[in-house]
Amino acid sequence: MWGCGALLGARTRSRLWREVLVAWGCRWSAAAPYSASAEPSRVRALVYGHHGDPAKVVELKDLELAAVGGSDVHVRMLAAPINPSDINMIQGNYGLLPKLPAVGGNEGVGQVVAVGSSVTGVKPGDWVIPANAGLGTWRTEAVFSEEALIGVPSDIPLQSAATLSVNPCTAYRMLMDFEQLQPGDSVIQNASNSGVGQAVIQIATALGLRTINVVRDRPDIQKLTDRLKSLGAEHVLTEEELRKHEMKNFFKDMPQPRLALNCVGGKSSTELLRHLAPGGTMVTYGGMAKQPVIASVSQLIFKDLKLRGFWLSQWKKDHSPAQFKELILTLCSLISRGQLTAPACSEVPLQDYQRALEASMQPFVSSKQILTMC
Repeated sequence: MWGCGALLGARTRSRLWREVLVAWGCRWSAAAPYSASAEPSRVRALVYGHHGDPAKVVELKDLELAAVGGSDVHVRMLAAPINPSDINMIQGNYGLLPKLPAVGGNEGVGQVVAVGSSVTGVKPGDWVIPANAGLGTWRTEAVFSEEALIGVPSDIPLQSAATLSVNPCTAYRMLMDFEQLQPGDSVIQNASNSGVGQAVIQIATALGLRTINVVRDRPDIQKLTDRLKSLGAEHVLTEEELRKHEMKNFFKDMPQPRLALNCVGGKSSTELLRHLAPGGTMVTYGGMAKQPVIASVSQLIFKDLKLRGFWLSQWKKDHSPAQFKELILTLCSLISRGQLTAPACSEVPLQDYQRALEASMQPFVSSKQILTMC
């Protein structure tokens, strides 16, 4: 299992990735034409026929590649991460469930191999990512409709492209949509080492915001603290430290946050609320503790705190495809300027998916599993 840094530096360009693929003997074609008489491609995909434990219900199967219609795009997948939402979807515990049997994966990046006669937005050789969840990215290749894809620059790092359409989008929208924050304002969040948490740190830094980042205590807490600070985190605290009485002194030199981002629930979210400035907002986008968010009556009445929720799939329903593409390109600009990098990740070949699924469900694992399609 390779770490991202071992294979590709954060600023490594796609040219180097192509050289690596060639060195590994992988198929690579910048503009391979589609031919109706060509030998049918052997498509390998991670499929589940019913909901349950991902380690038990996900299987690696061979699928047929559909013919390319006029508005279709033949895509060879390059890399696709395993996100918590992917696991929840397989378990049947998510707000959006595809028809079964389904191919796993909601995020990833692929390269266009061929396009139908009426396709105008992408061309062979372009990199594309899913426009919406449920596309099924854990496969070697597929034929998608043009409207299901968004083109992205092929000169950004592969891992950044593969992890672009979920966590960074969630982080950016939560920072922009709930409070009118100004440079120097502070934001507090839990699950700060998650994919969203790491994106929040970097985007907030780019916006001139200060971050208070809460994590669970662990044996290698100093290593995690150093890594988050290298991304731009100003403060990294454990859940236990956040509960201490001494936190009163902490805010003598730090403005109370007007925005809290909650991915945990339970006691952790209660602590975030306790430290919010009057009139502030807590946005919940996950519930890792599987415990309810509890707010006291006094917090709602006397501090006028607001409780909100965020789900990227709903945001996309409420906004046009053009607006989502604008969001993607905004994030690509941050990536190009070195202000947004992919989360710590480990690359795992598709055939070793069991190892990747198991690792993705282990506690205290800060490395995102990314399936590679060679």
